[in-house]
Amino acid sequence: MSTRQSGWSRRTLLKAGAAGTAALAMPAIWSPARAQNKRIVVRDDGGIYTKAYGEVFYKPFTAATGIEVVGVQANAEPTAQIRSMVEAKSYTWDMAKISEPAILMLTAGDKPMLEKHGLENDPAVAAIPKQYMSEYGVGTNVYTTVLAYRTDAFKGRKAPASWKDFYDVAGVAGRRALRKHPFDTIEQALMADGVPTGEVYPCDFDRAFKALDRIKKDIPIFWTSGAQVEQMLISGEVDLVPTWVSRPQAAIAAGAPVGIVWDQNIWGLDNWAILAGTPNADACRQFIKFTCDPKRQAELVKYFPAGVTMPDAFKHIDPAIAPNCPTFPANIEKGVKINAQFWLDNQQKALERYNAWLLS
Repeated sequence: MSTRQSGWSRRTLLKAGAAGTAALAMPAIWSPARAQNKRIVVRDDGGIYTKAYGEVFYKPFTAATGIEVVGVQANAEPTAQIRSMVEAKSYTWDMAKISEPAILMLTAGDKPMLEKHGLENDPAVAAIPKQYMSEYGVGTNVYTTVLAYRTDAFKGRKAPASWKDFYDVAGVAGRRALRKHPFDTIEQALMADGVPTGEVYPCDFDRAFKALDRIKKDIPIFWTSGAQVEQMLISGEVDLVPTWVSRPQAAIAAGAPVGIVWDQNIWGLDNWAILAGTPNADACRQFIKFTCDPKRQAELVKYFPAGVTMPDAFKHIDPAIAPNCPTFPANIEKGVKINAQFWLDNQQKALERYNAWLLS
């Protein structure tokens, strides 16, 4: 999940830039004397994330505290790697940027693999909305799935505006593609069939697959990667496609005539999480607090349309750029938060049924 927006490597969307680009004040979080020889290693998604975090978080934190931060790319959901490190007490990483389902997997049972951060009441963190927080994770980025479409394919006629339109093959003509995976796809099918956003979970699989049955013959392409979607939107191979928002945004930045439907977007959360037992846990907490500065989060939009978790960050983001961010108020209010616990409990059943449906 946490790679949904990685790959945003093209020129800044619409020449994106934060309004508050002046140098940010460096708080005295950790004295250089105490920080001598200190280093923390942070797992991130690589690509644009490592670049953006390096410039906005890692380097400035080192300059402010003397604590070196090393960003390391790893698998999208490195739960097995984290478990192995904690059980062996051999820490290649000290903390990681991971999704809510990963946090649930790593904290189930009697021996959590993550540390409770204990930052809920810290002044630097307390402004984060509760929907972006848990006792083991501090939300750092919101990613989302949207309906994307080629605007030139709908010139002179009404463009799609909902999942219902995507499933209305007769009324909304166009070449379609669908993800070759049940996550997000099930939720889309239910909303297309009339389920209100607040009643999507627990997902009714029978109802979802009945809706999917109605459009299956009209789906010639089942996509497997964000890069594939981006290329299809740029080339015009498809007219409508559900996808992670970074892909149509990248296509737009490349000059493609692409529109984005934010209504009924399906969003999830990436979090900073500390590995249980790491000797550098306190330094990790200081780093997390550092990343919660609204002005600093706003700087991320120079690299990609970040789903910033500090509402005040939008005070420092160019108003022309803000509507491209998943957590822009008008976008997040229209969305459905992924129920991580539901998918943790039902992922195997959903995968088996979806794969069988693809083959039927």
